[in-house]
Amino acid sequence: MTTYSAVVTTGIYCRPGCGAKPLAENVRTFALAAAAEAEGFRACLRCRPYRVAGPVAADPPELVCQAVQLIIDGTLDEGTEAALGARLAVSPRHLRRLFHDHLGVTPDQLARSRRAHFARRLLDDSELTVADVAFASGFGSLRQFNRDMRAVFRASPRELRDRRRRGDRLTADGGLTMRMPFVAPYDWDGVLAFLGERAVPGVESVEDGVYRRTISLDGAAGVLEVRLGGADHLLLRAHLPYWEGLIHVVERAARMVGTDVDTAPAVAHLAGDPLVTARPGLRAPGAWGAFEVAVHAVVAQWLDPAATRRTMAALVRDLGQTVPGLDPGLTHLFPSAAVLAAADRTALPAEAAAAVRDLAAAVADGRVVLDGGAPLADLVASLTALPGTGTTAAHHIALRLGHRDAFPLAAHDSAERTATAWRPWRALAATHVLARATAPAATS
Repeated sequence: MTTYSAVVTTGIYCRPGCGAKPLAENVRTFALAAAAEAEGFRACLRCRPYRVAGPVAADPPELVCQAVQLIIDGTLDEGTEAALGARLAVSPRHLRRLFHDHLGVTPDQLARSRRAHFARRLLDDSELTVADVAFASGFGSLRQFNRDMRAVFRASPRELRDRRRRGDRLTADGGLTMRMPFVAPYDWDGVLAFLGERAVPGVESVEDGVYRRTISLDGAAGVLEVRLGGADHLLLRAHLPYWEGLIHVVERAARMVGTDVDTAPAVAHLAGDPLVTARPGLRAPGAWGAFEVAVHAVVAQWLDPAATRRTMAALVRDLGQTVPGLDPGLTHLFPSAAVLAAADRTALPAEAAAAVRDLAAAVADGRVVLDGGAPLADLVASLTALPGTGTTAAHHIALRLGHRDAFPLAAHDSAERTATAWRPWRALAATHVLARATAPAATS
């Protein structure tokens, strides 16, 4: 688990492994960089903790986890703590108290820190203008950007850019390349195999160690590529129609490949299980498109993997928006819930087609919300209330949305009693079960 060390005599905080050697009596520790900043400490110029800050390393209550996920998705870019509390059915005062007790920061402080850290990475690594960096990082104005960067880093954005190191700059043949740091060990081969087995033809591809997919930003198409970059990071290359809100593209991509998660608490809990200890770097992959994953899970109830793949390809071909001129094999955007709900005919068997239309209608009209903000039990209940969506499919959707105790194996795995010992980390254990037969050797 990552902890940050702050030195009271210098006012500086560092990440683990920094060469600084302060006296122990002068050191305070924090689970989050944002918590150290909230106490007035500034980032070390030597170890640059903003370059590796990612997972919320603590193990807070489920409601706090849900709130953090909504913050990462941009709820507080323009919204308020009151609106966030209303989304979670708690008062803003109670939400602030929970954040303070379990994370050491308020929701607004966490959101500000994440935006500022992301902006600092863009100032270091990219050639985007300072104005583009501001809006790519989720700031609402240049004034807010300058104020928050000075508050977090004690310098203006232009001064910070002047300090970057020559080796930081990333170049690419088109698009924008960024590092996605992870806490080792990280099993990229295992994550890639998981995504590849479920890739939607025309929308996703896995080839030569690279995951690629189309994405939609307000109806405009883009492409993401993810590959292994080094011992502590992946490389994300983004080809986007505009850079505004890039922070949320990168956060969603990190969630999709599991680099946003600190698995140390789960691995420690499951340490006695050889299934998990054999591949400690495996993650439970998330989803770029929650509705896309949900449709796949529902279709897979009726068809074998090969037939599911063919059927998903037909859905995309018949109903998805065509995107010409992209990489070979990437041809469409996945159809929206509204489009699928209104479709008269699909390539699906009758029962599966009805189930997909019911799911699409429920997502389109808000009866099912796939933003990760609902508790696991509520999400599963809303999905299984739909005709044709079973418990296994609902739990698979929940797993991909980041619910750590989702368990999509009960219908075909006799280890339900054994799985009780895996709580509350059944999603990671289930990922190991699913990967055991086919995944390649781990990398770190």
